[in-house]
Amino acid sequence: MAGLIPQDFIDDLVARADIIEVIGRRVQLKKAGREFKACCPFHDEKTPSFTVSPAKGFYHCFGCGAHGTAIGFLMEYDHMSFVEAVESLASAMGVDVPRSESDRPARRYDELFSLLDSVARHWQSCLKKSPAAIEYVRQRGIDGSTAKRFGIGYAPDGWSNVLDKFGQSPEAVERLLATGLVIAKDNGGHYDRFRDRIVFPIRDARGRTIGFGGRTLGDGEPKYLNSPETVLFHKGRELYGLYEARQALRHIERLVVVEGYMDAVALARHGIDFAVATLGTATTDEHLNRLFRLTDNVCFAFDGDRAGRKAAWRALENALPLIREGRQVRFVFLPEGHDPDSFVNELGTDAFLEAVEEGVALSEFLIEELAGQVDMATVDGRARLAELARPLVQKIPAGVYRELLVESLAEAVGLTAPKLEKMLGAGPSRDAPGAGRASPGRRRVTSPKTGQPSVVRHAISLVLNYPSSGLTADVERLAGLRRKGADLLQSLIETVQAEPNITTAGMLERFRHDEHGRHLGKLAASELPVDEDFDAAAELTECLDQLAQAGRKDRIAFLIEKQRVDGLSEDEKAELQELLKAA
Repeated sequence: MAGLIPQDFIDDLVARADIIEVIGRRVQLKKAGREFKACCPFHDEKTPSFTVSPAKGFYHCFGCGAHGTAIGFLMEYDHMSFVEAVESLASAMGVDVPRSESDRPARRYDELFSLLDSVARHWQSCLKKSPAAIEYVRQRGIDGSTAKRFGIGYAPDGWSNVLDKFGQSPEAVERLLATGLVIAKDNGGHYDRFRDRIVFPIRDARGRTIGFGGRTLGDGEPKYLNSPETVLFHKGRELYGLYEARQALRHIERLVVVEGYMDAVALARHGIDFAVATLGTATTDEHLNRLFRLTDNVCFAFDGDRAGRKAAWRALENALPLIREGRQVRFVFLPEGHDPDSFVNELGTDAFLEAVEEGVALSEFLIEELAGQVDMATVDGRARLAELARPLVQKIPAGVYRELLVESLAEAVGLTAPKLEKMLGAGPSRDAPGAGRASPGRRRVTSPKTGQPSVVRHAISLVLNYPSSGLTADVERLAGLRRKGADLLQSLIETVQAEPNITTAGMLERFRHDEHGRHLGKLAASELPVDEDFDAAAELTECLDQLAQAGRKDRIAFLIEKQRVDGLSEDEKAELQELLKAA
């Protein structure tokens, strides 16, 4: 396709990419505080020094110095060109790559995020003005603090409430269409998608609204309605309530997956802050990848009816390739007539937590479900069980978990574990795809240099870790400063001021080919010592004050030396006098 990829699109792509998902599909990552670690895939090592920061959107190896964004990782690990990496990442995120023959930037996604947040606030205000909506929320057991925490609102009845308020121009209507808030008519007009519904904002990992779920107040159909697939919202990837859970819990020991947003909200109302919901779709491998990046203990809580067991089985099938020792998957089937919402409201928090603790382990559910399909009293039935289990067991990576499951199956079938293992055939490798693989571009590992960081280095670290700190910085104070790295610091600040929404990862991508760019990853990876009163902008200003003062001293020394050797012009003499007065 002809044309350049707009820089704005690349910035947005890097900002929105889930780097943990990109790298986690290729390298086995382990959570370590707010970050993830692994043995570096780009050089041989036994102790993990490869760190991935989901908040900053980049990776860095403290051993070999490899660093970059999701785009850079695809280029280095999968040996893609820059364009191939952008297209691959965009495709995985369901986004088309725009091309431009001119310098006119593509529409920024932050306009869409801003629109969705504005609509969410509008609907929250509408809830407060609707007695019927307030009464419905109360009847469902949702109190004011829970409604506020989840941003619950009300979309009034009528065909053009959102359209009239937020669609005042053709461009505004285009944004409403792009976010799925309105639907196009055959005659060229438009109408609101959400009408007379309680609405639940769906938020991404950064807390930005990416879509909505709506529930009718009465018995209208459909009872539940979600935003359609858009450039921001992909229901096969998102989990409702995950952002709220991460905000509520410093450390997530376990996550409970339910089927509806009402279930997740009801559980949170009762102090169960670790519940998330799929959005009108089966549990996908992308859902599971996100869950396992946060915890090794996942429980699915479904209705005990046929539909609930069917949903649980689909979740089991998708979980098998991700199962390994240390990870635990359980299934809770609630009594007939109950969903998590009704169960916790009627029986309370302790009863639900007890049900979770007594949930059926994945291995037990697998064998129980397959055994129910055959006659276990006959040889033919037990042989059929083994045959049904074969494709499922083959999905599980080799390791202790698979061995134990095969032992349980062997006991049920009436064979020894080695014989059954031989019959079932080999499964996937124990390691995650690409783990520990050799890379043609291995680096020589060198010991990092020690010493206190310079003022310039510290200022660069501030701008990288807190880009917004550079928005009000007086970059002119760096003009003419003869300090190593001063030009780079000036370029970083100018980039932030030109692109106020740029992220840490975005800046690393911008400076990929800069001669000093290879040093930025290490600075961005470093954790700055901060306290509760830390103000990055104020600290950056202090750094610039120190640099400006150092620049004046350098200029004074230069002029005094020149005066001694060659003499000064009248202008230079006046300048020296002013500098000495200010010193």
